[in-house]
Amino acid sequence: MLIRSSLFLLGAAYASASNLFITDYDGHLTSVKLSSESSGAYQLNKNIAYGECGANPTWSTVDIGRGVLYCLDEGFANDDAGALTSFSIERDGQLVKVRHFDGLNAPVSAVIVGEPTEQQALVSANYGGEGGGSVSYFNLQCNGDFTFNEEIKFKHTLQPGQDEERQAASHPHQAIVDPTGQYVLVPDLGMDLVHIFGWDFTNHKLKQLKSLEVLEGTGPRHAAFWNPSGVACETCPTYFYLVSELAGTVTSYQVSYLHNGGGLTFKQVQISRTTGPHFVKQRTAPAEIVISPDNRFLIVSNRNDSSTYTSIPPPIPGGGFQSDSLATFELLPDGNLNWRQLWPAGGSFPRQFSLNKLGNLVAVGLQYTKRVVIYSRDVATGLIGEPVAHLDRLGNVTSVVWA
Repeated sequence: MLIRSSLFLLGAAYASASNLFITDYDGHLTSVKLSSESSGAYQLNKNIAYGECGANPTWSTVDIGRGVLYCLDEGFANDDAGALTSFSIERDGQLVKVRHFDGLNAPVSAVIVGEPTEQQALVSANYGGEGGGSVSYFNLQCNGDFTFNEEIKFKHTLQPGQDEERQAASHPHQAIVDPTGQYVLVPDLGMDLVHIFGWDFTNHKLKQLKSLEVLEGTGPRHAAFWNPSGVACETCPTYFYLVSELAGTVTSYQVSYLHNGGGLTFKQVQISRTTGPHFVKQRTAPAEIVISPDNRFLIVSNRNDSSTYTSIPPPIPGGGFQSDSLATFELLPDGNLNWRQLWPAGGSFPRQFSLNKLGNLVAVGLQYTKRVVIYSRDVATGLIGEPVAHLDRLGNVTSVVWA
């Protein structure tokens, strides 16, 4: 099951200078370094683990241009009293705390919106508790300082066909920005909606617009935009890919822009199982979705599927176990997806993963295995290959991002 990349040696040279940040539900924000030896072997080592993000860190957003990391604490250990903490990133990967804010409604994802040279904001999707979720946003300063701006709450009544356990309330699960930077989109697992907000560049406010309604009971979780030409504009071909956790599907939409910041419209193109043609008897729970840096492939993580048998060789011990998976699809010019690969994730519940800038390495956060695995990836074929490094004995991993 080995796929060797033609850029493997180039990846090793690049990785020697790579820092990553890992969050886990056990209270840690960990800085790690990925380095390579003269033999080409990789090593993944901890720099330091920080406890200043909160009791249940769930997500980190890195502003590379300003050298700042924003860490979210979901706060379920403190009755959903979540928090946002900012850190400046030092050259050696160390973090220095800048600001801490308590009182968020169980935040699970955040994104930066606004022009890099002007006022920017951080928008967080707050999963919430029994009372439902919300979005919050903060005005950002260049040095990592921030001030609270506003919280927008969502009300929801359970509808026929919805999951009584997971969809009794609004549960936003991600905040992303469209390719033009005008809109913030928030998939809501509880409401079967994707909330859409316009960003007011003058007054630095969010304006709620018409949402995207999806099939009841599907539970939208994460999403990604794609411009086939690699160019973002209102008249450029634009597609939107939405992962539904409860349905186990990824749906592609053709996107059109309304005039004068009026919002977005969506035309459904295709619905695909996130395990491709592989049938899985139990209900899977797809989580993350990412477009590759070369703009040619889409990758989805599948939790609770155990659909792949891995005999992964060292450096990961204990080969010969059932594993959850990563699915790779080729992006077609008309917005359709062409399934390419279902590959072992290296353990249980790959909640989140990310690709490095070259796209030849994939970092996978395995929540229940409490592990991070780095995989090689063939940038020509888009296929994920052998593991090159791993780090065990972490907490319940919630995110791993490259810096």
